[in-house]
Amino acid sequence: MQEALLQYIWKNSLFEDREYVADTGEKIRILDAGMQNTDGGPDFFHAKIRIDETLWAGNVEIHTKTSEWGRHRHNTDAAYNNVILHASLENDTPCYSEGGRRIPCIEISFNPKIEEHYHKLVEVDHMIPCHKSLPELNVSLISFWLSALAIERLSDKTAYIQQLLQHTRNNWEETFHIIMARNFGLKINAVPFELLAKSTPLKIIRKHTHNRFELEALLFGQAGFLQKPLVDEYQESLYQEYTYLKKKYRLKGIEPHLWKYLRLRPSNFPAVRISQLCSLLHQSKRLFSVTMECSTVDELLETYSCSVSEYWKYHYKFGKEGQSGKKSLGLRTKMSLIINTIVPFMFIYGKHKNRGQLQEKAIQLLESIPPEKNRITQIWSGFQIHCRHAADSQALLQLTQAYCHPKQCLNCQIGYLVINNSRNETRKS
Repeated sequence: MQEALLQYIWKNSLFEDREYVADTGEKIRILDAGMQNTDGGPDFFHAKIRIDETLWAGNVEIHTKTSEWGRHRHNTDAAYNNVILHASLENDTPCYSEGGRRIPCIEISFNPKIEEHYHKLVEVDHMIPCHKSLPELNVSLISFWLSALAIERLSDKTAYIQQLLQHTRNNWEETFHIIMARNFGLKINAVPFELLAKSTPLKIIRKHTHNRFELEALLFGQAGFLQKPLVDEYQESLYQEYTYLKKKYRLKGIEPHLWKYLRLRPSNFPAVRISQLCSLLHQSKRLFSVTMECSTVDELLETYSCSVSEYWKYHYKFGKEGQSGKKSLGLRTKMSLIINTIVPFMFIYGKHKNRGQLQEKAIQLLESIPPEKNRITQIWSGFQIHCRHAADSQALLQLTQAYCHPKQCLNCQIGYLVINNSRNETRKS
């Protein structure tokens, strides 16, 4: 048996008895299993155990065999001196603390169906291990878990924002500028867009937001698209302007080979996206503050309505004409920006500034956006787990990527329901 499963059984008090006799001869009664520790040290903190007639509060260590205590060198580690109980499947050797204190050891018992059902989950060859059990589960309980997962996904997304804040020395506007640019590149060009934003500080951009041509010269130059040979008059004029700006601000751009085009629609080509970004920066001088003040999805959609400059209405690359059109930022892209950039940023900004209403607004925005339609949400829908809004679709993405794919069923509330359902059925029979 995996130790993780044994820890799961202890954490959720799934053992069949609460009273045991330790290898020391002492009577053991488990009152509180304690709080699981995910860092170094004993497996559970703050457990409450009655040993004979004395109530003890302390740590508990879990192993499949007691001999693992010595193999893991816990007997020489002061971090384990406060262990009051060692629980395992097999007591094959006594355990002692660093100071030589004998630690009571018990062999816990549990319904074997728990282990059987767990192995069925982790060994099944399906993207959703518990898919066969889903129809039997309480839909309301699944809904509660999805709500928690939506917050968890928000927290995961804000982790990268935290890293960037350190890079920008807690400059929220600069960090927002980088994250926004990154998401303009979608998944394929996220990295070069981020590098473009990092190489072009917002304080320099703001000096040119009044002039769209200068903005395009600045960003296209930094993106590596204004290198000789030049193919037409417009690129030539941008090159002349960028040469001056590059020298003035001592800029260094990124390499053009970083940009990718494979499997991209022409409307998503890097040059089109850069022109749209220039448009957004041109029309919203204080994009971060304006965004944080928006209260509804409609307001955000209006704020992020932007299209390409005149040249790019007829081109997808420099010197290559294509189908004409305004090439405005599409609804799907704007929704993606709201879900993946604005909502997480609003959530973490509210947390840092102790503005709970901003965090609430972030969640409300997610819940007012239609659910995303993708392969993962379609698969869950096939098992009657439907999305009401974007918070649910984000939760299902989190569930699939963080729990189902890595087979983290022991840490999943649906996995818990499946195991308990099997356990309850066994008891009834």
